[in-house]
Amino acid sequence: MAIKKVLVVDDSKTELMHLTDLMVKLGFTVKTAENAEDAFRRLAEEKPELILMDVVMPGQNGFQLTRAITRDPLYSDIPIIMCTSKNQETDRVWGMRQGARDYITKPVDSDELMAKIKALG
Repeated sequence: MAIKKVLVVDDSKTELMHLTDLMVKLGFTVKTAENAEDAFRRLAEEKPELILMDVVMPGQNGFQLTRAITRDPLYSDIPIIMCTSKNQETDRVWGMRQGARDYITKPVDSDELMAKIKALG
């Protein structure tokens, strides 16, 4: 199944706009969320086929939110790619242990992101 619907979760309006523009140019339909509460509301409205998840957010961070989503039977099948400025190997490993399928650091390279998305399919 080809991925078309993407949920971008990031507390930065600038990053949300940047990632939304990038994903739309690549042919995806995009919804956005600025925090965990917002993300679960979006998930309930329309189930995405992919989530791009920031890590550093107020309240529940991206690691916690990834763990919550991947452990929820309704949403556990949605692949999550961590999309963050945290570029340490320990962050990548921790993100993957929380249930993320992949990890990419900002600034996001569109070719690298597309390759990671294609690898999920």
